[in-house]
Amino acid sequence: MSEIDIFVFLYMDIFNFLLASLEVFIMEERVFNFSAGPSMLPLPVLQRAADELVVYPGAGMSVMEMSHRSPAYEAIIGEAETLLRKLMNIPENYKVLFLQGGASTQFAAVPLNLIGKTGKADYIVSGQFSGKAFKEAQKMGYDVKCVATSKEDNFTYIPEVTRDAFRPDASYVHICFNNTIYGTKYNYIPDTGDIPLVADMSSCIISEPVDVSKFGVIYAGAQKNMAPAGMTLVIVREDLLEYADPKMPTMLEWKTMAENGSMYNTPPCYTIYMAKLVYEWILSLGGLDVMKKMNEEKAALLYDYLDNQDYYIAPVKPQCRSLMNVTFVTGDAELDKKFASEAGKAGLKNLKGHRSVGGMRASIYNAMPKAGVEALIEFMKKFAAENPKA
Repeated sequence: MSEIDIFVFLYMDIFNFLLASLEVFIMEERVFNFSAGPSMLPLPVLQRAADELVVYPGAGMSVMEMSHRSPAYEAIIGEAETLLRKLMNIPENYKVLFLQGGASTQFAAVPLNLIGKTGKADYIVSGQFSGKAFKEAQKMGYDVKCVATSKEDNFTYIPEVTRDAFRPDASYVHICFNNTIYGTKYNYIPDTGDIPLVADMSSCIISEPVDVSKFGVIYAGAQKNMAPAGMTLVIVREDLLEYADPKMPTMLEWKTMAENGSMYNTPPCYTIYMAKLVYEWILSLGGLDVMKKMNEEKAALLYDYLDNQDYYIAPVKPQCRSLMNVTFVTGDAELDKKFASEAGKAGLKNLKGHRSVGGMRASIYNAMPKAGVEALIEFMKKFAAENPKA
């Protein structure tokens, strides 16, 4: 054993001892983080990452220090894709891309990659992010049409559309499957016929099974259910890689990224590694069927409470409620502000609603334990008793 090996061995012994010594302290200090993103990560994943932070097994260095061209990292990104394909049952004729730029970058990348098929695209606007995607395509001068929206009712429901709502020569139809800000989710997959369906799944990806074959493209930011911020997932059917605008920026072209295994340039290496750990964690629990059941149980607890009291108001129509983002208000802006402040002091962090709608929002993604939802409900009861409305 070399001197370097001995040093690393002793260093890791000390590191693991300190980690074990702090475990109880860490558990006592952790709060319930209801942030819409970046959101909380599974504790086993964080602990695994801590164990491997300084020295990744067999590599002699941290994942953060690795060359993305090294065999060690190529194995990590390859395993991440393999695990995700298994987790989501992704068909072989779909490419999996681990990209940068956030889901918002895909608002431009989607039309640049797809609209060349016919020059037209249709959008359903059910919230802020689908609205931003629509405006981005408009800004680029494309022939895009909003075929349905729930804006007139403050996005409290998902528009129901049939196949005849779409232009038959549209290159694609774009939707946002779960609306983080407003707390709504599609309870159906729109029938677009032969038109490719593109879905932004940033706030519900890997929270339940989804039939990938029903979509031409699925994209999602990582920072809600998959990993820390920094990675964007794109799942695209292979035949749709042929319609890119030849003048588009190379970094936005899916075909180029697919041909280079997501490594045309340096990818978000550490975030992809963290995503791999999350995929492993979900598979160890039993996969997305189990995850869906857990998420339904958590959401049912909170919605059942909201539906059987008269202090808080849940604005979303019941058939469109999200399992991931639960919104509610007291009806008094000052009380809402007080609620978020006092909840934070009680260890229930980041419950303030989005600045565009106010109120409260509890994001209960995969990593939120049932105990967090139970603690929130108890606080809600206590707050209502101590703060009667005028």
